[in-house]
Amino acid sequence: MALTADPAPQAGEPRPLPDATAARPEPRTSPDEVSRGRRLRVLLGTALVVFAVDHVTKALVTRNLALGDQFPASGPITIHHVHNSGAAFSLFPQAQALFLVVAVVVSLYIVVAGHRFGSGTGTQVILGLILGGAVANAVDRAVQGYVVDFIDLHRWPVFNVADSCIVVGLGLALLTFGRTPAQPASSA
Repeated sequence: MALTADPAPQAGEPRPLPDATAARPEPRTSPDEVSRGRRLRVLLGTALVVFAVDHVTKALVTRNLALGDQFPASGPITIHHVHNSGAAFSLFPQAQALFLVVAVVVSLYIVVAGHRFGSGTGTQVILGLILGGAVANAVDRAVQGYVVDFIDLHRWPVFNVADSCIVVGLGLALLTFGRTPAQPASSA
């Protein structure tokens, strides 16, 4: 009696699939690794959106409005093309290098240690607003030596999208970070 291999399937019969699970162990991803990856995607995704919107709006203003001009000529809010070598809202123009260093340090801190503020999506969006604004203005300072500002409320220094995101992000951070959920009142 001769030993033979399993007969080949007849025409039209499906071939048996090899047992793939025996050859490869299942990858094991801890919930912390998934959570860390998701946090980073939300953080960096938000920052990328802020960076892109800021640079697109600055490019549109630079391309379509001469330096010093504004559109419309009057109104409560105008687009006013200015160059800012200072901090947000044109403050402290003589400290350009300091602002660049601060932006780099803040950005690194947010990426490396920002998870300490919380792992929720809202927290990561808030940090992404700050990160995106800081990086957008830092790139402009490093490349051009100034930042293009254009949103003019006439009762406030001229600013840009990155400045707005930094301020909104910091405001939301002050309102939300460190708060603990409300504890139910004891009925004793």
